[in-house]
Amino acid sequence: MRNIVRTAIFLSIVSGLHNAYAVPSFARQTGLSCNVCHSNPPELTAFGRNFKLKGYVLTDITAKDKVGNSRDLLLSKYIPLSAMILLSDTAYQANQPASQNNSAGFPQQLSIFLAGAFASHFGALAQFTYTHTDDHFGMDNTDLRYANQGKLAGKDWWYGITLNNSPTVEDVWNSTPSWGFPWISTASGVGPLASPVINGALAQDVAGLGAYSLWDNHLYTDVTLYRSEHAGGSVPVTGTGYQYNISGVAPYWRAGWQQTFGDNYLEVGTYGIYMSSYPNAVSGPTDSYIDPSFDFQYERPFGANLLDAHGTYIHEASNLGATYATGGATTKSNHLNTFKLDSTYHWRNKYSATGALFSTTGNADQLLYAPAAVTGSNNGNPDTSGYIAQFGYWPVQNIDISAAYTGYLKFNGASTNYDGANRNASDNNTVYMALWVNF
Repeated sequence: MRNIVRTAIFLSIVSGLHNAYAVPSFARQTGLSCNVCHSNPPELTAFGRNFKLKGYVLTDITAKDKVGNSRDLLLSKYIPLSAMILLSDTAYQANQPASQNNSAGFPQQLSIFLAGAFASHFGALAQFTYTHTDDHFGMDNTDLRYANQGKLAGKDWWYGITLNNSPTVEDVWNSTPSWGFPWISTASGVGPLASPVINGALAQDVAGLGAYSLWDNHLYTDVTLYRSEHAGGSVPVTGTGYQYNISGVAPYWRAGWQQTFGDNYLEVGTYGIYMSSYPNAVSGPTDSYIDPSFDFQYERPFGANLLDAHGTYIHEASNLGATYATGGATTKSNHLNTFKLDSTYHWRNKYSATGALFSTTGNADQLLYAPAAVTGSNNGNPDTSGYIAQFGYWPVQNIDISAAYTGYLKFNGASTNYDGANRNASDNNTVYMALWVNF
């Protein structure tokens, strides 16, 4: 009841204001407002998807040198820098033991972006982030890309090269993990034990080089190879203290087909990764993971309003030979199935309401998912499911004020006493309120 009252007070304050993971340096570069590329930052519109595919470059400028030779040149009139600050407060349904309720993030996150066109056909989104929990800056989502165009089988063909630090960060849809819902969320809540590798486990911990293409404005393909790089770790890499140390390379694949039907837009696709990994080392026995995944994105405008939906399904099969040998798992073969579905209705780029469902299931393993107060599993089962309801308001295009409620139906294998210390799944429910400013 207290959480409901807090939310009502917050929303009443919000409604009194008057007339985004958008990166404003892109807006300064192109001269376009944020809502041309974003329906709800970081959700990309069709224009925003094309802008990213084409290397974050809107136009090419051709100049001639003193002897008349043509040279490509594109230098922005502005230094391509932006900043983002996220302030938040998280209220829990039940306090974690010996901790206070209402955890404030001031800031929860502060990011500096180097984002824009650096040359003809070449641009980047590089994010450097301070986080409240770590109390230091670090490299965040980063994607550098070269793009060009030609013809293939008589059809338009865009192709490019991407250098990035997180599988799926190169993707242009909001149905895959890096840019999927929730767009912002608490950094102080309790997270479930189990999640597939492709679902963020390698984010900012790898370096990848890949090639992508879009043919006939329908068929998108991407293959990227990743290696462990462990930002902040020892050089050269020893793997000590890191669960994942890639053996050779980890190939990531992506294929998607986009199509319009009247006012309707639909993308359906597949993505995934295969990784052989040395736990806490760079040689010896390995664990292996393969994550075939499927996704869709749907959009339908209603005048100045927009309805969209995203869904993803990830099946992970793992062979934990190395972990099993050291007593970290009761079985070598394990699996996880993760499903996410969200839908947002946007009112005139001012308001948004989102509902989402999420679920992860898998086989039980008493060692892999061991009991522990708050964070563990009493029955060795990783099953977690729940829902999110979020409301957002943009008084102006670069400021987002939002409130979200996350509810758990099951957590780490049970609805009640999931950890063996009498904590229930619903005790981890949260009310999250945030102010998000981009400049």
